[in-house]
Amino acid sequence: MSGYRHPEARALVLAAGQGTRMNSDLAKVLHPMAGRPLLRYVLDTVSDLGVERTLVVIGHQRDRVRAAIGGSGIEWVEQVEQNGTGHAVMVAAPALEGFRGTLLVAYGDTPLLTSATLHELLAGHAKSGAAVTVLSMRVPDPKGYGRIVRGAGEQIRAIVEDADASPEERRIDEVNSGVYSFDWPRLAAVLSTLSPHNAQGEYYLTDAVDALRRAGHATAVVCARDHRELLGINTPQQLEQAAQVWAELHPKRGERS
Repeated sequence: MSGYRHPEARALVLAAGQGTRMNSDLAKVLHPMAGRPLLRYVLDTVSDLGVERTLVVIGHQRDRVRAAIGGSGIEWVEQVEQNGTGHAVMVAAPALEGFRGTLLVAYGDTPLLTSATLHELLAGHAKSGAAVTVLSMRVPDPKGYGRIVRGAGEQIRAIVEDADASPEERRIDEVNSGVYSFDWPRLAAVLSTLSPHNAQGEYYLTDAVDALRRAGHATAVVCARDHRELLGINTPQQLEQAAQVWAELHPKRGERS
């Protein structure tokens, strides 16, 4: 056990996607790495944080996910239609009614993410007093990622998507991982302002970061020490890469049951 304690926080793990690029009929979060489903790694990491509750948003093959993962200490939230990350949080909002603490948002396809990194995110968020703290990472090739444009101190001036970035912004190697700590009451207040008016027709959680900034709230950033922890898995090749990194980081553990 890590010994971390974050009773002020609740964790929301987004795990509803189909993962069409995996070329499989198996829900993405159930694909195995070193003998265990991807989602199991993430839930074990979150359990090390000592958060008050863990909610998991499921959609594609939701019954199969429940059966494979088990329900001990997990609250399942169903997202029948997958309309983006912002929509997933909207679906979970009723389960958070009356909550006045920190909401940690993570993803079920990031099996390399450690509790130490999430602890640093939560601790940094508490110290800053920000409405949202973004977990960033510095990557060798930032192409395709949303760039973190910093303001004064640890403030975020903007998260600029690759397609919208200026030549100067494209040279920024600090990018958005998609993992956040939010002050829940302030996030809840801006969820209704999110719009699906974009190319994908989805509600994006990145828009909530911008909405909080425009409302005058402080926004902060914590940079992960090792960008490999934030490797998301969307293809069989990325799954193989993650397994290789896992073996490098845990040379004595091998296959886990």
